[in-house]
Amino acid sequence: MANRQLRVAAYAVCIQDSRILLARWVGPDSKLWTMPGGGIRHGEDPYDAAIREVEEETGYTVEIDDLLGIDSVHHRYARRRGRDADFHGLRVVYTAHVVGGQLRHETNGSTDQAAWIELDRVAELPRVPLVDIALSLHQTRPAQGRVQTPA
Repeated sequence: MANRQLRVAAYAVCIQDSRILLARWVGPDSKLWTMPGGGIRHGEDPYDAAIREVEEETGYTVEIDDLLGIDSVHHRYARRRGRDADFHGLRVVYTAHVVGGQLRHETNGSTDQAAWIELDRVAELPRVPLVDIALSLHQTRPAQGRVQTPA
């Protein structure tokens, strides 16, 4: 039997002057660009978690503008000692804008760099799928709040 894991997280899409704010996640095998955001603490509102996480990872204070949607990801992966993990992630995605702070990199966290990236360069970056999902939500603003994936 696989070890079940549920992770609920909140992220913010900040776009300004044809650039998007991204953070570089330090994964077990590589560094990949992702949306600023992360895990929601027990009892924390997703809205507040997105604001907190953006500040932790980028140095910026943001205001949330809109709820873009909720992305659900479910997959299995191998863990040490031969036991599989059955992972389910729920990712609450907002749009936000910067109201204060200064760009800086996170220290001793899950990311090591924050940057404004030109939107037309995002496709060239090594990135997690959430970046494309968040951009799709931002561009299409689907009424149901989710990106439709082909069957």
